[in-house]
Formats: sequence, C-alpha cells, structure tokens
Amino acid sequence: MGQSESDQKPEPGDLIEVSRSLYQHWAVYIGDGLVVHLVPPSEVAGAGASSVMSVAAQRAVVKKEKLSEVVGTDDWKVNNDLDEKYEPHQTDIIVKEALQLVGTEQPYDIVTWNCEHFAKKLRYGKAESWQVRKAVIAGGAAAGGILGIVALAGALSGWSKKEDKNTQ
Repeated sequence: MGQSESDQKPEPGDLIEVSRSLYQHWAVYIGDGLVVHLVPPSEVAGAGASSVMSVAAQRAVVKKEKLSEVVGTDDWKVNNDLDEKYEPHQTDIIVKEALQLVGTEQPYDIVTWNCEHFAKKLRYGKAESWQVRKAVIAGGAAAGGILGIVALAGALSGWSKKEDKNTQ
C-alpha cells in the first residue's frame, strides 16, 4: 500500500485523498480498512480513478473496497479540508449514507460530479472539487497567457512594420 503523509489513522467519515500522477482520487473512509468511492465502470479493480477513460465516462459506480486496494502504491492522506468552512455531518450519517449508495450507478462528469464532489457531498452536504477549481484557474491563466503572447506578437509585428515604413 502507498504511504500515508502522516502517521494518523483514518477515522470513519474521514475523506481520503489519493495522489495519482496527474490528479487526486477521493474516497470516504467507513472503518475496518474500507472506503466508499465513485469509480467510472471502465476502471480496473484497485486502480481507483486512474484510467484515462475516467475523463470520457458519463456514468460511474459507487464501490466499497479496501483502502489498500484503492490506494495501491500511491501516496494518500486524510484530507478533511473543508472542516473549517462547513460543519461535517455526524460520522454515523456519513457512513450510513455512503453504504446506502454502494452498488448504485451515478452520473459522472470530471468537472461537475467526480469522486471529489461525491466524497465531499457525503461529508459536508456540499459537492465541491478544489482540483477542478484549480484546473479551471490554471487553464484560464494559461489561456490568458497565450492571448497575451499573441497580442504582444501582433503588437510587435505592427511596430516592426511601422519601423520598416519609416526607414523607406
């Protein structure tokens, strides 16, 4: 199993963040070494949400699996990052609702309803994904940077043409 960033042991109701190569996969710890998480059906057992097909999937299944199988060799941590922003639901409610969803099929959209939205909805009653927000912000900054470069190149090109006219 991958390494936890701390020596803390997860408690039922905790959110587990698994560091994949390009993103994080999220699950809800329910106790006894088990998690509940949202997984696109194209995933192989134990891979969590690591498949490229995750992006294209429009449906996903809620699974109950061993934390060690979901994590594999990746690093993980308990990440109840919104506890200061929202009051978490009671532990027994989080676990009960998670277990009731096991085996159900859910819509899946990488931007509006992914594994992080799912896990945070169970813990806080609010579906949020900070990794999506960061990606949108980074994408906007990149797009702005590209537009800035294009504008600068256009301005320099226009300035260069003026210089050519002035020297003739």
